Amino acid sequence: MTIIYKIFRDSEFQTLLTEGRSDGAPVDLHDGYIHFSTGEQLRETAAKHFKGEDGLHLLALDADSLGDALRWEPSRGGALFPHLYRALHLDDLIWHKPLPLTDGAHDFTGLL
Repeated sequence: MTIIYKIFRDSEFQTLLTEGRSDGAPVDLHDGYIHFSTGEQLRETAAKHFKGEDGLHLLALDADSLGDALRWEPSRGGALFPHLYRALHLDDLIWHKPLPLTDGAHDFTGLL
């Protein structure tokens, strides 16, 4: 199993819970796919795109279960990032947990 991660703001997460699906955050809608990160990429993603934001949710998915809709494409410095080319469904999630902000940084302790 290859686990990939998505960080959602609370409003984005609530949409997923309420509707059972999500087309992603505004950046995902703009780019035409949903951005994910590997465990190794996650801290940099949080620092770059969610710096100082509280009330976030960390979602974990099994990349292998997403089939052909998931593509690994080059991004930052040529690293391959997982991108989902369909809506994210609530039943795609393995788990979801709050992503705490501690002293201005996101605390991944016990999450990965």
